[in-house]
Amino acid sequence: MQEIQDQLIEDFGFLEDWEDKYAYLIDLAKSLEPLTAEQRLPENVIKGCQSTVWLHAKMEGDRIRYHADSDAFISKGIIALLVRVFDGQKPEDILHGDFYVVDRIGLATHLSPNRANGLGHMLKQMRTYALAFQSKTQNA
Repeated sequence: MQEIQDQLIEDFGFLEDWEDKYAYLIDLAKSLEPLTAEQRLPENVIKGCQSTVWLHAKMEGDRIRYHADSDAFISKGIIALLVRVFDGQKPEDILHGDFYVVDRIGLATHLSPNRANGLGHMLKQMRTYALAFQSKTQNA
């Protein structure tokens, strides 16, 4: 997880201004695989986001696979950034690992208050899935 964040920090570091950084977020958004109709369910919508953001998670072995989408490019870019960091990680790493990429690239300070709030809800939902999967694994 640290290597992925460090690479993203480096990638954002090459970009001179926030217009370029937003363009990079939109490029990240384009990297998301489309969700299936079964994944675009109301229960997969992250509450508290300004636009509609879907997040689907499942366990594959001991790792969580996240799939996401949004109807807005910046929100889709934000969730794509989070998926890039957390997809394929173990629940305990998501819950206890150091998540620093958003602060280091300055993303939260360059978002509108509503989008920054949505970012917090996205992060919370990803960690909620990790907690649920960790609990399920420990109780199995």
